[in-house]
Amino acid sequence: MTTALAVGVMSGTSLDGVSTALVRLTDDPLDARLVAFRQEAYAAPERAQIIEAIARGGARDLALLHVALGERFAGAVLQLLAEAKVAPRDVAFVASHGQTIWHEPGRATLQLGDAAVIAERLGVRVVSDFRARDVAAGGQGAPLVPLADVLLFGHPERGRLLLNIGGMANVTWAPRRGVTAGAVAFDTGPGVAVIDAVARRVDPAARFDEGGERARRGKPARKVLDASLADPYFAAPPPKSTGRERFGPEYAVRLIDDVKRAGGSDNDAVATATALTVETIARGIERWTAARPDDELVISGGGARNPRLVELLAARVAPRPVVPFDRLFFDGEAKEALVFAFLGFLTVSALAGNLPAATGARGPRILGHITPA
Repeated sequence: MTTALAVGVMSGTSLDGVSTALVRLTDDPLDARLVAFRQEAYAAPERAQIIEAIARGGARDLALLHVALGERFAGAVLQLLAEAKVAPRDVAFVASHGQTIWHEPGRATLQLGDAAVIAERLGVRVVSDFRARDVAAGGQGAPLVPLADVLLFGHPERGRLLLNIGGMANVTWAPRRGVTAGAVAFDTGPGVAVIDAVARRVDPAARFDEGGERARRGKPARKVLDASLADPYFAAPPPKSTGRERFGPEYAVRLIDDVKRAGGSDNDAVATATALTVETIARGIERWTAARPDDELVISGGGARNPRLVELLAARVAPRPVVPFDRLFFDGEAKEALVFAFLGFLTVSALAGNLPAATGARGPRILGHITPA
């Protein structure tokens, strides 16, 4: 049996910050155990730089951001290892998802965070650029979490839905742990990206809708919500994925303007964005998965920390049980960083890391590039 310590690094579409997870991995059976976890929030100027690069970045800006993010990720890994009292030499590899700058499903996907910089600073080999091979094989390049959902987090005896509410929301229907046949996964649409963008627009000092309080005080603008739900993305069948290119700051501005024209308040705009996330998750599950009404919905990600969002989602999918990921496994905020450590383990073991039923790729593919130490 092979056992290895690795670090997974995640910076998601929510642009909250950098998550790092120290993970113990084994190949018999395939397993991943969280050893330590750390989060570092992006400072406002850092977040603004990334948003600017996504919106209007030229070649020079993107090149400099690529290096800067590599330095940021390397620093975050060193902090994690220092707190865990683990030397870099004891880590088999670092698996870095990178920061998505552009994601055009089926055509191109671009993540920044120079793996060469990470390898140089840590003296550890780095697995990166996980999505490109799946896209080259005709896939969406996303979501990539589903294989881990099925292999690591599925129910041992029955079906389970695993929902991650990050910047975008993605759901996996796992028929049973370890059984990939019949598994379905896709991005349901916006998770917290639109909610956060609306909250920041109406209050520049806010990072997000703290405690879901603005949504709680507001009321969804029904006509605006109905118009938003008519977006063709939601009716499209899987495989499908999306990102900030479709549901980002510009989308949030339009939503706020539409709510204001309908006579709504700032809080109503946040409530409308929250209702959009809830409704698209629920409809996606109902329409595209084989989950039974009593199969549990296990939730993780930043959106799982929004009490109002979770409350509305639980009411919308009732009587389906809604269970926090933390209650069954470990801190749900660590899930995606751990998953990419697991995907990195598959890569260095020459095993496929995608789930073609989820991405639409022509078949299983070994993902990522390996940068030597």
